[in-house]
Amino acid sequence: MKSRLINGLLALLMFAVASGVSVADDGALVIYSGRSDKFVKPVVEAFTRETGIQVVLHSAKSTALLNKLRVEGARTQADLYISNDAGNLQLGSDLGLFEPLDGKLVEDIPANLRAPDNTWVGLSARARVLVVNTRQSRTAFVKSVFDLADPRLKGRLGITNSSNESFIAGTTVYMLKAGKEATRQWLQGMKDNAEGQVFNKHSKIVAAVAEGRKDIGLVNHYYIYRHLAKHPEAPVKILLPDQGDGGMGVAWNVAGVAVSKFSHRKEQAGRLVRFLVSREGQEIFARVNREYPTRGGVAADPAIPPVSSYKVADVPMAELARQRNATIDLLEEVGMP
Repeated sequence: MKSRLINGLLALLMFAVASGVSVADDGALVIYSGRSDKFVKPVVEAFTRETGIQVVLHSAKSTALLNKLRVEGARTQADLYISNDAGNLQLGSDLGLFEPLDGKLVEDIPANLRAPDNTWVGLSARARVLVVNTRQSRTAFVKSVFDLADPRLKGRLGITNSSNESFIAGTTVYMLKAGKEATRQWLQGMKDNAEGQVFNKHSKIVAAVAEGRKDIGLVNHYYIYRHLAKHPEAPVKILLPDQGDGGMGVAWNVAGVAVSKFSHRKEQAGRLVRFLVSREGQEIFARVNREYPTRGGVAADPAIPPVSSYKVADVPMAELARQRNATIDLLEEVGMP
């Protein structure tokens, strides 16, 4: 745990140095964005075209930005905070950094995909799935994420490092559904199977599986489809784990947005949130990043599995923050790389 806290503080210091340029109070909305600009710019540019309100993105890691918000307090320039992880969003809510949103503003987003007090709202969802090389049969026995601990996969498994936000969130879901001890054994088995080799990006796992260097990997769903869009003949497919009777379902996480409690532009910030959760805004998210829109009735990219076609683990997104420290402690105990 100490090493992760130190890394978080170092990230905050590095970000503070890198973002020393201030933004004039010229009416532009300032977003601290933990998402890549390529996923956020299309929707905020559409918002600006519709409203005339300018938007400035300050992009960095979600955790570093949350720390920055906490340190700055009332001095912050941020009007909104976007995170790629529900855990960070709920932690910011628990720290009292966010302004509650009007319930009518977010009523079209399911309750389990937003904060209980509406201090943040999910904008797009991702599924933790398995990517499999179709030219091998060694993984035919895999039905659950817990099968990734099977020694038959030694040296053939691709996972990210355990500091990855999606890895932490997914582990939290599995711990809540299967218990701490079963999750500990799973982590230990995956650690053994990875043989010290972990990846810093999901895209690299998909590439390794496609090239036959690995047989199977644990990734967010959209990385598979991005790879296939560039390499349509790649020998990879998606495997939705933990389905059927007794299956806990696929782990989900959301990217979402919150309005800073200290924003001086709350009315304009609320207009942006309204646009982000509108049908138009949600359609842009679906088109750009191949994630699942959180608003019902908005179609996802036709390439990805319809959400109605598989079981999702029934874990409210707010729990990803409440159990985050317990998850990180477990990762430290196992010594996950």
